[in-house]
Amino acid sequence: MANILIVDDDASIRTALRRILEEEGHQIREAADGQIGLMLYREAPADLVITDILMPERDGMEVTLALTQEFLDARVIAMTGATGDQSFLNIAKLFGARRLIQKPFTPEFIRRVVRFTLDH
Repeated sequence: MANILIVDDDASIRTALRRILEEEGHQIREAADGQIGLMLYREAPADLVITDILMPERDGMEVTLALTQEFLDARVIAMTGATGDQSFLNIAKLFGARRLIQKPFTPEFIRRVVRFTLDH
């Protein structure tokens, strides 16, 4: 299965994603902010990065842009809990995110999005 890096400042979101994705057989690494996430990816690139957009230190926009500029094959899924404003997700898409997730999400939705992103 895939090696997936989860970057989110919310420990409960990281835990939920870890549980969902480990059940699918994926290996998971976690980062509590974008700076740590970029460092972990640079040390050992992941098959997929799932990053929150709004975080302290380096936010998900910066993470997405840095990864897609440095690593042409980087696969990034951006997610946000900001409601009523799609601009965050639209900008993440422009910065290279392959898929977008609006929080809250269901486990089945995460499984589908991850499968689709890894397959394409």
